[in-house]
Amino acid sequence: MHCPFCTHSDTRVIDSRLLGDGDQIRRRRECQSCKARFTTYETAELSLPRIIKNDGRRETFNDEKLRRGVVKALEKRPVPMERVENSFNQIKRRIRETGEREIDTVRIGELVMDELRGLDQVAYVRFASVYRSFEDVRAFLDEIKRLENDLPPALRDQQLELLDPEKPGKPD
Repeated sequence: MHCPFCTHSDTRVIDSRLLGDGDQIRRRRECQSCKARFTTYETAELSLPRIIKNDGRRETFNDEKLRRGVVKALEKRPVPMERVENSFNQIKRRIRETGEREIDTVRIGELVMDELRGLDQVAYVRFASVYRSFEDVRAFLDEIKRLENDLPPALRDQQLELLDPEKPGKPD
């Protein structure tokens, strides 16, 4: 690495430390010529596939767009932000794990719904209603029935109560 002060090409690392969740390294360096010290940061560059839109257009993966969709579905739901972030990171990890250079929005939508299904049923139905373009109440009811039947018992136990058990029939 070139020294940012004198542009000499010979620098040495004098200290390295992990940052955050261990996905970044902070390095203190010293120029062998002018003896100036400076800090560099190193992260792994993991590329996500390009997105194939429904109309065939291709665009660069935009994790803020994905995050907005997940957060919007979870709006006003009592789900801790830590779980939301973990789910968001899990979706991105699964997209990366496909190993594909391109992935269509249908597959991304399915990955988001899989993650929301285990996180919060209301958020899942909200996202599914937009993603699948429900046209009437019957489509909502069908999706809710499918959700009730497909959710494994372990995930069902993690779900938040939709109704207060002490006040049957009355939402909070």
